[in-house]
Amino acid sequence: MAAPVSLCHIACCANQAGGGVVAWGRGGLLAFGSCHDVILYDPAVRRAVAALRGHAGRVNCVRWVRRRDRAAETELISGGSDKQLILWQWKDTVTWNNQAVKSIPLKGHTEAVFAVDAVCQSDEPDLNVLIASAASDSTVRIWSRHGSEAKCIEILQFGNGFVMDVCLSFLPGSDVPILACGGDDCKISLFIQQNGQFQKTLILPGHEDWIRGVEWAVCGEDLFLASCAQDCLIRIWKVCTKLKQLPETEDDSIKLKENIFTVKDADTSYAVSLESVLAGHENWVYAVHWQPSFCKDGSMQQPMRILSASMDKTVIIWEPDKESGVWLEQVRVGEVGGNTLGFFDCQFSPDGSMIIAHAFHGALHLWKQDTVNKKEWTPEVVISGHFNSVEDVKWDPEGEFVISVSFDQTTRLFAPWKRKEETEVTWHEIARPQVHGYDLRCLAMIGRFEFVSGADEKVLRVFRAPKNFIENFSNITGIPMEKLCSHQSSDLPEGATVPALGLSNKAVFEGDMAIQPDEDEESFNTISNQYPEIYFQPLILTEPPPEDHLLQNTLWPEIQKLYGHGYEIFCVACNNSNTLIASACKASKKEHAAIILWSTTSWKKLQTLSFHNLTVTQLAFSPDDSFLLAVSRDRNWSLWRKQDSSESGPVFTCCAYTDKNTAVHSRIIWSCDWTPDSKYFITGSRDKKVIIWGQCDLPVITEGNELDAIKPCSTVLDAGDSVTAVGISHVLTPDGRYIVAVGLENGKIILYTWKQSGKEPALADWTTGVEIDNSQSHALAVKRLCWRHHAGRAGHNDESSSKWLQLASCGADHCVKIFNVNRFAL
Repeated sequence: MAAPVSLCHIACCANQAGGGVVAWGRGGLLAFGSCHDVILYDPAVRRAVAALRGHAGRVNCVRWVRRRDRAAETELISGGSDKQLILWQWKDTVTWNNQAVKSIPLKGHTEAVFAVDAVCQSDEPDLNVLIASAASDSTVRIWSRHGSEAKCIEILQFGNGFVMDVCLSFLPGSDVPILACGGDDCKISLFIQQNGQFQKTLILPGHEDWIRGVEWAVCGEDLFLASCAQDCLIRIWKVCTKLKQLPETEDDSIKLKENIFTVKDADTSYAVSLESVLAGHENWVYAVHWQPSFCKDGSMQQPMRILSASMDKTVIIWEPDKESGVWLEQVRVGEVGGNTLGFFDCQFSPDGSMIIAHAFHGALHLWKQDTVNKKEWTPEVVISGHFNSVEDVKWDPEGEFVISVSFDQTTRLFAPWKRKEETEVTWHEIARPQVHGYDLRCLAMIGRFEFVSGADEKVLRVFRAPKNFIENFSNITGIPMEKLCSHQSSDLPEGATVPALGLSNKAVFEGDMAIQPDEDEESFNTISNQYPEIYFQPLILTEPPPEDHLLQNTLWPEIQKLYGHGYEIFCVACNNSNTLIASACKASKKEHAAIILWSTTSWKKLQTLSFHNLTVTQLAFSPDDSFLLAVSRDRNWSLWRKQDSSESGPVFTCCAYTDKNTAVHSRIIWSCDWTPDSKYFITGSRDKKVIIWGQCDLPVITEGNELDAIKPCSTVLDAGDSVTAVGISHVLTPDGRYIVAVGLENGKIILYTWKQSGKEPALADWTTGVEIDNSQSHALAVKRLCWRHHAGRAGHNDESSSKWLQLASCGADHCVKIFNVNRFAL
């Protein structure tokens, strides 16, 4: 029997941890650190296949354990801010689940680990693995793994200095390990293992600033080392046996100085010389990587190529000229616009046909080589997501996409990509409607293609989808345009742009796009030259847009600002008929904790609802729009009933509440929701309690003395940890039970079913449906849970869709997740 809950999609990006947080294995899987997890992403199927959970802090570095036979790796090493390394092992490279993956923790560093490398010391990977790790405790530790046991065998001290990167290899023609360490002393230290100990053998000077990356590559019988630094340069060093050196000739050719050392264990002398210096970047070079030397089957050697990533917003492929041997720039990609700050890391795919780069804000950029024109590299679809805590997520009313807001100051829209030639449906980010200057905290959908968002400012902002987005949404999801567009769609702007020094997205209409900035600089003032406007370019897409396009061409126009709150916006909700918006802001006094109601037709303030003494943490309209529920930091909830509409709009009056005498919750109430019949509502609190409220002996909440009639209708559910999010499905189980999702501060998501029987709470009213697997839940606090409004899976038209429900979640671990839930299995 299939699992009742499966992870449909995970949206995330790489950590902002400098170089080394992304690694592409020979088996085709891309591994990267995302918050506390190591994500395994398969570019072939365009989805994350696993999340490895084990670190208690940010993952700073990830490396595949390289095998000497160049076969696909079966081990992965990661290091994090929790001061530990974890060696991940698995036997089956096809089955990715928690049962197949074994983790071995390596503890010993006293500060955060920032660089790691590992190699198998023989063709049998189970026998011995050598690991080197560098941390901000100014040490490099050498570890040895035999079987399932790993231990630290040596500690290399670097005084007050810091090692930024480490790389292990073997001296040419031997089994003697060599370790390269690059650090803040601008020098590369080479350590050779002799008599079981790593001894500093050589120091390679030359760089004039901190060294950010070092990597070895074997080419024939020689060993090459590439290094990059904040001096904007890349240096290539060659290590070869001294026996191979040609006898000195008496010509006038320039000879580079050789450093010669002898290894007793190998009984051989080696020479190290500077092969080349590559100058092409205009800012710090953070990463340098060699193209894998062999094809996947190990049969064919490929040309030597180097990939480098820099803060100058470019990634360069370097290759030696076939005739002169001089290293030259072959391909340069990047130079993305928007609010980017360059690249931290880069990687070749196993066969060298694709490259990936890790941008400053965590975004991954993927390029693929054209099969005909080898110099042409085009952007490809790749996993994306927020790079800071995701605070809110909502489904659109039709259940065709989800939209989320984050402390990374962006609003992102994710939708299923339905390919005509494939049955597989994968989710992707297809728009970034809002790129803001403040941390975003909440949002609410106002109809199908309109939303309101609140940030750490006093203003609510309303956005509406432009025509170009709706056209592309139709192409990507396969939904016909006539089902998406209303009669006034011809009046919609094409897109949006951000004016220089502005925060508001400005609408761009079809006539505006003919006016592009000319080359005459005198037509712009000095400010505009320094802070250029991001110009919108309409594109017709048939697949999800790459990162460059998301940054520049997927904004939604801002149609309204709502002023009235005295402090930063904290929560917002819209009623189901899309006529009212309710919002609240941060507050430490009653006057600021008031809820404001707004009209979505006139955008005027309709009413101020004052009751709570501290910040209102969540608002929820009942499905029939008769009630507004508010929960607060003051540990109480308030219920507001809609009265007969006045000339200016509906009037809400407080009809029920809890106070210090009647409160059941003893800590902050973080979340609330309604049952689909508007009969009950639910509250979840930091006190670990989940309670369902209502007029338990009546079919619906009726007008009258609700103050006394509304009471707990369920037993108090102890969730085991602070409850940070609750959500009730609009679709019931086959036997008529409500499906309740509870999100906890520790990241867990638990599904319960509940049914009230009799006038008094029944002891067996709660039933635990399923506790979502730890590796599929969040690594940090769950911030919001939101069910799709009706049964079925977005993007699917299968006959069995009635059994499926979909749940969207977001968390402080930077992730947005979508789960498929089989309601018949709960």
